[in-house]
Amino acid sequence: MRETRIRNDRWNVARAIDLQQLRLAVVACDYGSFRRAAEALSIKHNALSRSIRQLEHLVGASLFERSSGGVKPTLAGRAVLRIARLILEEVDMLVDTARSGGRGDTGHLVVGFYTSMSTGNLRATIGELKKLLPQLELATMERSRSRLMTAMCNGTVDIVISPGRLPSKDTRSLLLWSERILIALPQDHCLAAREIIYWSDLRNETILLSEYDPGREFEDLLISKLVRPDDRPRVERHNVSRGIIESLTSMGMGLSLAMESDIGASCPGLVYRELQDGSGPSLVDFHAHWRDDNENPALKRFLDLLAERYPSPPPAPGE
Repeated sequence: MRETRIRNDRWNVARAIDLQQLRLAVVACDYGSFRRAAEALSIKHNALSRSIRQLEHLVGASLFERSSGGVKPTLAGRAVLRIARLILEEVDMLVDTARSGGRGDTGHLVVGFYTSMSTGNLRATIGELKKLLPQLELATMERSRSRLMTAMCNGTVDIVISPGRLPSKDTRSLLLWSERILIALPQDHCLAAREIIYWSDLRNETILLSEYDPGREFEDLLISKLVRPDDRPRVERHNVSRGIIESLTSMGMGLSLAMESDIGASCPGLVYRELQDGSGPSLVDFHAHWRDDNENPALKRFLDLLAERYPSPPPAPGE
């Protein structure tokens, strides 16, 4: 009886919470101020504040610490807002899926990625596609690898371009290009005077990694290059984007790993140096991934372009 009552209470609370309340709370958190959030959304400050108070009442906890300087999430607020972001992202993906399925045309292509497009091959390839097919309705989606795999499986994304392979038995892949791994460091760092830095030079340094993609590739690469734990640098993981990692690096909080395509949007006070081991530069391979049953003609045109720009090397003798 008690479990039924608890379940009913949760159901009633869930029905009472609306997506607008979650969106307003997330925006308020991002701006650190109810007033600035309201101005950005072109709504009244009182309306935003009232909506967040209603949300706090429904969940039974205070989500923000209020002060004259603005607001910041409480411990409970951080947990609630993290889940709110996930819910809103899933709802956005649901809407995208419905719109994509209802279009029924062949002139629409969605390219997913979780790497930089500030420079490099991905930027050049997308630009060439638009020149080749100027009438193509091209959309891009930047998400984590798990979100992109979900989007590709449900048809929201046609193709995913990523460093490394995305594990899935229902997709095909094409090897594209390779990018050098670089080390980003403050321009006044003692290693900045060198043109080439070796992995072993990082032993006594602090490496800042994002918990977002492609942080996993960077950490795996670090472990593979420095097998002995005693040879590895200290690693700090931050729940921030790669752009914030670069900012922290420029502030002298540590060094960070980057790919060649990241340097188009570099931070002031930051320099990049090539990382090498005894064999030369360290490279990460990029792949395209798509569903074999995706019959979108625009996808076929894009795959043809990729195959032309990045032809696969001939098989080695005996293969």
